[in-house]
Amino acid sequence: MMIKGVLFDFSGTLFRIESARAWLRAALDASGTVLPEDQFARYADELTDAGALPGGAAPRSVPPELAELWASRDRSQELHRAAYTGLARRVTLPDPQLYTCLYDRHMTPAAWHPYPDAHTVLSALRERGVPVAVVSNIGWDLRPVFRAHGLDGLVDAHVLSYEHGVQKPDPRLFRAGCEAIGREPGDVLMVGDDRRADGGASALGCAVHFVDHLTVDERPAGLLPVLDLVDGGQHGAALSG
Repeated sequence: MMIKGVLFDFSGTLFRIESARAWLRAALDASGTVLPEDQFARYADELTDAGALPGGAAPRSVPPELAELWASRDRSQELHRAAYTGLARRVTLPDPQLYTCLYDRHMTPAAWHPYPDAHTVLSALRERGVPVAVVSNIGWDLRPVFRAHGLDGLVDAHVLSYEHGVQKPDPRLFRAGCEAIGREPGDVLMVGDDRRADGGASALGCAVHFVDHLTVDERPAGLLPVLDLVDGGQHGAALSG
């Protein structure tokens, strides 16, 4: 059966968040805070270990008091903010307003970088008449990120977990993505970097293809195989480990 539509994950698939050091530097600048370089490096490492940067490294451990919040963080804006600021507060920063500045920074278009081949692949799908939806576990509106980077006109729909109150791997979010582009799940390819979350699309009968969660420099052409899968058109070819 031909692949007639594609669903893409956002973070780690089409875009990658900036480094923890760039994130912290931007928050420090926004708050007017100046730190000695050794303290800056220590805070950046501690925030990374805490998993406080959305789209960055996962927490080394989630404290029991945040476990339930962490598990449901993408179901609403409030839960998402509370989960990530809760993790950030595990690091004792010199100015309390930095926790807000850090969370706010990660929602800005400047904090995100498209993978080098994202525009090429989305443009090629548009030329082929294959509709595209972004299906993301997220707690804020990512549409401005696509607009700022010139990719908004290449995406037909955005299906965001916080707007639906469910998060991947719940099949309902993938079904909403398929409905948004007017395609049956059996005709749709899901592309993502998280085998558990994005792999949930297979429960609906979607084909699934995984990319590596790497930096933009480390993965210059990781999305290009999607075009081969679409052109090949067979579900068996589209399944990837």
